[in-house]
Amino acid sequence: MINKVKEKRTEKKLTQEELANKVGVTRRTIISLEKGSYIPSLLLAIDIAQVLNIRIEDLFFKEECKNEKDYS
Repeated sequence: MINKVKEKRTEKKLTQEELANKVGVTRRTIISLEKGSYIPSLLLAIDIAQVLNIRIEDLFFKEECKNEKDYS
């Protein structure tokens, strides 16, 4: 999963600690999320999107895989 949390957080001039406090997680969770080593729950993703005032689908999206089948 790719996310733009760090980009949007810095645009809003929020620290990792401030974002963590606003969404009820630890700073370590935000660090892991921004590094891509943590995939948030749907509820956490929604909370982060709301705090950053961005649509969830513009903040989190699936990484395209070259071998992925087309299911459309």
